[in-house]
Amino acid sequence: MSDDEVDLELLDLLRKRFGIGVKDEGPPETKVLDSAQFIYDNSIDVALDMRSTKLAAELVLQEMEKREYSTKTWSEHELHPKSKDESTVNFIFTMDLLNFSFWSEKSEEGRFAVVYKGKRWTGYFSLVALLQRALDQDIPITSPDFWIDEERCTEDVLRTVFSSGTDEEIPMFEERVRCLREAGQILEEEFDSSVVTLIEDSKGSAAGLVNLLAEKLPCFRDEGTFERKKIRFLKRAQIFVADLWAAFDGEGYGEFNDIDKITMFADYRIPQMLHSLGVLWYCPPLENKIRRLEIIESGHSWEMQMRGCSIWAVELLRREILKLKPDTKVNAILIDFFLYDLAKEKEKDGSEVIPHHRTRSIWY
Repeated sequence: MSDDEVDLELLDLLRKRFGIGVKDEGPPETKVLDSAQFIYDNSIDVALDMRSTKLAAELVLQEMEKREYSTKTWSEHELHPKSKDESTVNFIFTMDLLNFSFWSEKSEEGRFAVVYKGKRWTGYFSLVALLQRALDQDIPITSPDFWIDEERCTEDVLRTVFSSGTDEEIPMFEERVRCLREAGQILEEEFDSSVVTLIEDSKGSAAGLVNLLAEKLPCFRDEGTFERKKIRFLKRAQIFVADLWAAFDGEGYGEFNDIDKITMFADYRIPQMLHSLGVLWYCPPLENKIRRLEIIESGHSWEMQMRGCSIWAVELLRREILKLKPDTKVNAILIDFFLYDLAKEKEKDGSEVIPHHRTRSIWY
């Protein structure tokens, strides 16, 4: 190229970077709620009971008010980080990068568990505990540049980080390592190894940050096809935004101008709770499979119907709650957090009505 020639590729990048000549397509949308409604409208194996939805909305509102449920509830948990700085941003990103597949086929005593500060943690909280444990041992497990340094971040070091207090190792260990390496590489190449830079690139939009995660990092691209239509769930991308919002109480790194665009996070605990409340109903073959603790493959029509209908059910719960009390500050995030805590309570006291469905994947 001569000095007189225009570098069209560089010119195009500059135009996009500064918004010159770029068509304004309006505020970002994740399309998750649209996907959920499409699944609900076309679902034949999973259904919603509207009467039970109204009753559940009353119950959820009463309990959330009684417990004074808010963003502060997230930070009050003893394992969640308390500081309002970049270290918490990195902790939450690492946590949600690896926030998948904790269920076990073993008994409660034999399943993967982490002993930390004198307590035994299982499920999602085993992940939070092991991250805190690693930091206490001066292993920088929440630093993206550490993940790609294979001289320091060896497989042996990672096995130590993810070590269990039982004979069962953490499910999908190799996939978790792959997610760390992949995310570290992309963050280095595109965001100067900074999660804060990634957040800043979303320009204060929750939907924009979800879309950016799904676009740039394949391990956050939780999508599929249902009835020949592309479907988006984006569970872990959405929960990263929600956790930031909760941890920073809607300020600083957790300030978003469209936080209510985030939906419920389609996993296996919330469908279980919605079924227990009578909101979600399954066809007999599906319900029998769940009760027999049989595997449902990731991407199977049944799994997608459960996830999609759960998102739509929580949206209907949110609408019903606002009808009951228009001035209440509630969104799908807080309802999801509350239902998850309720499901864990029922599991602990042995009052579960139905097991959760079993799907092994990196998406949840």
